[in-house]
Amino acid sequence: MEKIKIAMVSLGCAKNRVDAEMMLYKLREAGFEIIEDPAMADVSIVNTCGFIESAKQESIEEILELGNLKKEGKIRHIIVTGCLAERYKEEIMKELPEADAVIGLGANGDIVEAVNNVLEGKEALLFPDKMLMPLGDKRIQSTPLHYAYLKVADGCDNRCTYCAIPLIRGGFRSRKMEDILEEARALAKKGVREICVIAQDTTRYGLDIYGELKLSQLLRELCKIEEIKWIRILYCYPDNITDELIDTIASEEKILNYIDLPLQHSNGRILRAMNRRGDTKSLTALINKIRARIPDVVLRTTLIAGFPTETEEEFEEVAQFAKDIKFERLGCFAYSTEEDTPAAELPQLDMEIREKRADIIMSEQQYIMADWSSSQIGKTLEVVCEGFDRYAECYFGRSYADAPEVDPVVFFTSERKLSAGEFIKVKITDTLDCDLVGEVI
Repeated sequence: MEKIKIAMVSLGCAKNRVDAEMMLYKLREAGFEIIEDPAMADVSIVNTCGFIESAKQESIEEILELGNLKKEGKIRHIIVTGCLAERYKEEIMKELPEADAVIGLGANGDIVEAVNNVLEGKEALLFPDKMLMPLGDKRIQSTPLHYAYLKVADGCDNRCTYCAIPLIRGGFRSRKMEDILEEARALAKKGVREICVIAQDTTRYGLDIYGELKLSQLLRELCKIEEIKWIRILYCYPDNITDELIDTIASEEKILNYIDLPLQHSNGRILRAMNRRGDTKSLTALINKIRARIPDVVLRTTLIAGFPTETEEEFEEVAQFAKDIKFERLGCFAYSTEEDTPAAELPQLDMEIREKRADIIMSEQQYIMADWSSSQIGKTLEVVCEGFDRYAECYFGRSYADAPEVDPVVFFTSERKLSAGEFIKVKITDTLDCDLVGEVI
């Protein structure tokens, strides 16, 4: 008998991707055939994002697109999972009748049951306690073989007033260190050379289960895994960037000199309104300390423009902060009003003002990133090859300065044939917008 074909579209962040990989493993173990193309599947699963309005819209559009394929008889069933499903539950079934099943985060471990239900024509609305969501398990790696995301915790306790993540995913929960290390060793044995450490708030790792911050210890243990070459840390909340963590990054050769530090703003009053701490002075001091102790560090951040009640002067302060600090990587987003969050109750700025302010910061950032890229000309960087670009007729890859999927890349030529996942030395000879151009030496 021909196997039922299942495909999954996973939207949003890397943490959501890891959830999708765990669900796919369970489905394969249950005897289903996993395929990549949702248009060719019997059952297509949409693992949604519900973080901000644009992400919600992307999720809805994906469901509608699959719904058209279902009407045409190309696919049989659609299952909606992920953050949007958890947040809006029955509303999705009412508003999007294309969906045959909607399951919350706590039912990720019950994905096989959900698929069997829709195949049998049963209604599948599964919403157990979100705290039942598996934090870690075996998974089918959906990234290229040479890198993988390693989720060390889920949920968040920070309660930023603009953010719906605690409402959707619940409180912060760390995984046991031994479980994380076991998973990392298994990934390394399969060929993973770069580990990207992720959580909603990576720097808080361990506080809930060990009573103290344990990220530094975890990183040192990960460095002992022989096959792992690069360790990249993402989503570091500034409050918990300790001296110990800075020293660990500086001293451990495998930990890349790259820190993703989402600051959101620098004005003290706006940060307090966001239920965050710090101000321009304290954040500048932190960044100066990091740069003094970690040579050639690349800092990535995100900022929010047009937060409710933000004055022109407060916006100018954060814009000047970004200009002065010269983040090597920065994304600025117009504030998105999220229902059921405290910030949604504040007086809202016109969307036009929010978008204009975000554009001002991003326009300046293009010059900053271009200057940084130009400063790399003449240097030799270690680069992991990602593949061959047929249009550019050269290879492309990433250096320590480039996180997968979000940062620029390095284009380079090579006299010998290279494979994806191979590490080579590239001499930088030019730039292309914010990307680097070079040649293998």
